[in-house]
Amino acid sequence: MPASGSSYVWLAQDLVSVKQDRGKALPRVWVLATGGTIAGTGGSSSDLSNYRSGTVLGEDLVRAVPEIRQHADVKVEQIVNIASYDMTLENWTTLAQRINQSVTDDATVAGIVVTHGTSTLEETAYFLNLTVRHDRPVVLVGSMRPATAIRADGPLHLLNAIRTASSPDARAKGVLVVMNDEINAAREVTKTNTLRVETFRAPDLGLLGYVDEDKVTFDRASTRRHTGSAEFDVSQIRQLPKVEIVYSSQASSATVIRALIDSGVRGIVFAGTGPGSLSSDYQSTLRSVPLASRPVLVRSSRVGSGRVSGRDEYDRIGMISGDNLNPQKARVLLMLALTKTTDVHEIQRMFNEY
Repeated sequence: MPASGSSYVWLAQDLVSVKQDRGKALPRVWVLATGGTIAGTGGSSSDLSNYRSGTVLGEDLVRAVPEIRQHADVKVEQIVNIASYDMTLENWTTLAQRINQSVTDDATVAGIVVTHGTSTLEETAYFLNLTVRHDRPVVLVGSMRPATAIRADGPLHLLNAIRTASSPDARAKGVLVVMNDEINAAREVTKTNTLRVETFRAPDLGLLGYVDEDKVTFDRASTRRHTGSAEFDVSQIRQLPKVEIVYSSQASSATVIRALIDSGVRGIVFAGTGPGSLSSDYQSTLRSVPLASRPVLVRSSRVGSGRVSGRDEYDRIGMISGDNLNPQKARVLLMLALTKTTDVHEIQRMFNEY
């Protein structure tokens, strides 16, 4: 992996250093870099989709934004340097363990920033929301344009993420996603557009606040359990239970359900139609599987907004209602729930609380 490869990285090396007030102690922020578009480079400045993710190192991303030195004393650690669609479950546990250890290693740390690709950023954010064990701000940040692009969005996003992570007001608010000058909760945010820079939205509940030039502002906070109040501990976990997602569509075959059950999956999340509805074929297939060999089943929705609540026909099969978690986040919670129990009622309790 090249150490740079970005035009804004090269230009930053020639910038005049920002003068600091040496009498003022800056908050310590750790930046854990994982790659993604924010660390990507293309063949030209107009390559906005044809580029390679994860080619710029985290140290170079930070060095390229000298304004950061006005706001924080930053320590950078490279975890991986990959596209986020290649992020593994092992990468997740490594991140959670490193974030938790960072506070033990450095009691002065004000917050942590994770640079990440946008494809699966919301899933990593929600996993960390459930597994970080302290109240320090953890902020995930990415970009929709590579580092070499005209008007690359990554530098300002990174600066704003570091400003948010160092803000005392961000403490105890769970894991956050900062992009496009907006602060969103990890549980609620999702990527809503393939290419636009304003892609990250919380469709049901809206954003938490803004990062403006003068200050970081919070207008609300998530009320669900998270971080320090969560019950999940991955400090000793090396492998998460296998959970897969089944997408519902008109006249879709139940063959994939049978194949997943035969493969030994521990859980299945259904991206159901409407309010989490499953076809008669899906339901009869699930009823035909002996309870002892049936994976834990969760109903979510493919709609993108709204709650999935209990219904008698699904409750009789022992299916869990996914509330307003989208399928990919329901999968994250189910994996962690299965590290503690297989009791359907207890897992439903977790879905109600998280």
